[in-house]
Amino acid sequence: MQRSLIIVTLLLFGALSAIAVWQHGYLGIFASGFTNTASMQVFADLVIALGLATIWMWRDARANGRAIWPWMALTLVAGSFGPLGYLLTKRSVTLKK
Repeated sequence: MQRSLIIVTLLLFGALSAIAVWQHGYLGIFASGFTNTASMQVFADLVIALGLATIWMWRDARANGRAIWPWMALTLVAGSFGPLGYLLTKRSVTLKK
């Protein structure tokens, strides 16, 4: 069930991201994060959340003997696709309640 939830999330988020890039361009997505203080707050929140996810991935990868660099690079250039891809490729995906 968890793996299918990650796949559905990736597909829906991927579709939304593709539309956003098509309409605004890759750099346009970032530019809109600086149009006003409300947008800057959301952008800062995203950076903090992805930073925390990257720390978790780093520790989890080290504990499980996985390569982390591809997922960190993907997180830097594509945001949440990095952690979602990391979760999708884990041997045992478990989400605690």
